[in-house]
Amino acid sequence: MNIWFRQHRFAFVAALATVRKSPGSFLFNVLVVAVALALPFAGVTLLDNVRPLSEQLAVDPEISLFMKPGVAREDAQALAPQLQQLLAGNHAKINFVPREQALDALKEKSGLDDVIATLGDNPLPDSYVMKLDGFAATSTAEAARVDLLADHMRQLPGVDSVQVDSAWVKRLAALLGVLRLALLLLALTLGVVVIAVVFNTVRLQVLTQREEIAVSKLLGATDNFIHRPFYYTGALLGVCAGAVALGAVALALRPLNTAVGEFARLYASDFQLTALPALGIVGLLAISAALGLVGAMLSVQRHLARLK
Repeated sequence: MNIWFRQHRFAFVAALATVRKSPGSFLFNVLVVAVALALPFAGVTLLDNVRPLSEQLAVDPEISLFMKPGVAREDAQALAPQLQQLLAGNHAKINFVPREQALDALKEKSGLDDVIATLGDNPLPDSYVMKLDGFAATSTAEAARVDLLADHMRQLPGVDSVQVDSAWVKRLAALLGVLRLALLLLALTLGVVVIAVVFNTVRLQVLTQREEIAVSKLLGATDNFIHRPFYYTGALLGVCAGAVALGAVALALRPLNTAVGEFARLYASDFQLTALPALGIVGLLAISAALGLVGAMLSVQRHLARLK
């Protein structure tokens, strides 16, 4: 075990020595890879901030059922047992709203008492408002179940229309799904770019050190011993580029939060974009290092085979 650690420490020190020999080239490559990583990292940060917000918006949707104008009050109230039967096991709260109560609420909210008075008869129908507790509208199965309940309610006698107010939340969930897919495709594309940059960087190092590699071979060095410094160089390039990309995203959050804060205040909200948690940062740095390592492995195995 001590030999294994000693070999890897030697390879890491050799990688750092290579970086010190040409710091300008290394920093330029770090900048190129960081630019490629910054966009998907920013997308991950944005989705991480929007996800809890969408989950908060996706609770307790309401189903509104409106009776036909000509239905008698007794017939409208007689629907309550059938609605309770349909909603059995869904933890639903059923509230009957008489047309007079609906008209009074409209007057209080609109402030158009004079205009409503000119209508004469009350144009509003009797209605039911049903709130479903503990419902996740972003779940496809749950959303389909509520839509099925609404379809059954439309078949009841005397019902004019049924509205489900969680439809916009499902649209938000669908939009987030599209954004996740687009971000995944973008990340895959830019991941190939990162691997290509590291591949070319390590290729140049292999060509520069080909004489040293030949001498090491004559002295009995194994392929693993020769490859390890290049692997560490690629991983180090990926980690440094990932750190720079995360730093750029964190700096960009400040001006973005100024604009987001002004927009959120219009909706009486204090929503702000925050940086990723520590676990998320470590995960993205690990992905960056893995991309650098893959690029280095491909380059080393290809070009050292040619040198042989």
